[in-house]
Amino acid sequence: GGVWSYEDERVSVHLGHRRLSIIDLSTAADQPLRKGTLSLVYNGELYNYKELRKELVSAGATFVTSSDTEVVLEAWRAWGPGALERFRGMFAFALADAATGELVLARDPLGIKPLFYTERGDGVVFASELKAIIAALGTELRIEPGTLLSSMLYYWIPEQRCAIQGVHKLPAGSWARLRPGTRPEIRQYWRIQDVAAAAAGKPSADLKSVIEESVKAHLVADVPVSSFLSGGLDSSIITVLGHQDSSSLDAYTITFRPEDQKLEAMPDDAVYARRVARQFGIDLHEIEISPDIVDLLPRMVDILDEPIGDPAAINTVLMCEAARARGVKVMLSGMGADELFGGYRKHFACLMASRYHRMPAAVRGPARLAVNSLPVSLGNRGLRYPRWAKRFMTFAELPEEARFRRSYTLYDPESLTALVGPELGDQVTDVIDEHAAIYNDNALDDEVNRMCLADARLFMAGLNLTYTDRASMAASVEVRVPFVDKVVAEAAFTFDGKDKIRGKVQKAVLKDAAENWLPREIVHRPKASFGAPLRAWVRNDLKELISDVLVGGELVQLGMLRKGPVLRLIADEQAGREDYAKQIWQLLSMELWYRQVRAAGVTM
Repeated sequence: GGVWSYEDERVSVHLGHRRLSIIDLSTAADQPLRKGTLSLVYNGELYNYKELRKELVSAGATFVTSSDTEVVLEAWRAWGPGALERFRGMFAFALADAATGELVLARDPLGIKPLFYTERGDGVVFASELKAIIAALGTELRIEPGTLLSSMLYYWIPEQRCAIQGVHKLPAGSWARLRPGTRPEIRQYWRIQDVAAAAAGKPSADLKSVIEESVKAHLVADVPVSSFLSGGLDSSIITVLGHQDSSSLDAYTITFRPEDQKLEAMPDDAVYARRVARQFGIDLHEIEISPDIVDLLPRMVDILDEPIGDPAAINTVLMCEAARARGVKVMLSGMGADELFGGYRKHFACLMASRYHRMPAAVRGPARLAVNSLPVSLGNRGLRYPRWAKRFMTFAELPEEARFRRSYTLYDPESLTALVGPELGDQVTDVIDEHAAIYNDNALDDEVNRMCLADARLFMAGLNLTYTDRASMAASVEVRVPFVDKVVAEAAFTFDGKDKIRGKVQKAVLKDAAENWLPREIVHRPKASFGAPLRAWVRNDLKELISDVLVGGELVQLGMLRKGPVLRLIADEQAGREDYAKQIWQLLSMELWYRQVRAAGVTM
């Protein structure tokens, strides 16, 4: 790592950096990078840095490294904020100018790379990880109670919120200028809702070419690149196209213990991953996910920085650690395709709900009673279809925005209010209203694209990108996401919703393109989630921890959680009456997070 400090009569600036070297492995490219009056710390990659470098050289810039870091610095010197619109990549950076005393913070268009900041006195403290700010200022900080409510609703934290009061996430597609003696000025240079609205009026993109070009761009590196391969559509596209451009690209997949798969009712995705690898000659590494979850969970809570209750993060960190042990620094992921092209079950379910809602009440009532009486497991075997049917009934009769929210959140407003104490219960309406404001902030005229846009701003940014970056970087591995790219995002919104969900076929337009690269049995196989044996862990491995740490925990003792409703969740899950494993996992993760930050000096 490196540290650079600068002080004069106007400002005091301190920049620190720990480098994962991927482009230009020499020490000359270490950070903070200083040239003239500019000093830069930068996290991420510019995939078009070679093209930008040529343009800068032709304009008179000189370079002393072959890094993309130096291109960021010289691009800002040449073009100022206009450089951000030219960048294609994932990044968060801070750039200090000793000549003006200014500091600039900036973040990539879709929020792949994180950047936290908090104002302190006349200045600002910022970092790529929340735990860095807590380590520096712990005893000055307080937990934000309303964000605990957001975590309970979503099982993750939306981008507009942070778990610590006064700490903010620089919005995706924005930059901030800090001048001596003034507050940060935040300006937006890219907004996906504006891009989606403009794209909706354009001819449909050549999706085959767009995706091929994006994958090729994401391969730029001075180290070998590997890929996640579940055997599903999205990871298969990325892996196969990456292998076509770079024959050395290998892949990693996960497997689970048979008894865990049985209770989770999980398909064996490894079968499809092996088939893809065998057909295209890709070297495949299989990682069995059978961790000591009691020991691993507190570590995962620390890695995730905020109360995020998605066990899929465990898959990411274990796969990345296995890859890193083999010397891998860069991996490709198929994340983002489901959000942009309508690939989640909830997208199809919400369309079905709009039709169900129009059925006579005399039909809906008996159907609801029948479904609600179904168990979600029998013995040690999980029942997927009753689980899905019961979930469907929780939102089937709601209006559009409310049904979309309820299709993927953990509670309805009434259940959430009943679970928490009065201090949090009074804020439930605010959290619900925040979702509605984001969902309705668009100029799109079809429901599928409205759902896709909301997912890109909420689910993708707040959960999937967040846990992937934090879990992978904990293993010193960089995960790149070719679908989460500003060119691909624009292309996605040139298609109508009916092109994304065509009858019962989801991601239809992406599947049309994929038939150019993949066998039909992979393109049209049933969707499987990037999940974990959550129900087996909750019912078996974590049973004692749930009783001791959650039920007997500090949040219950403080009255933030009501003990009675918590016990009912646990009892219904253990008996197989309801599927509450995710709710219990989130509450347990939140209790562990609370204990960790309190131990670091943060107060309530």
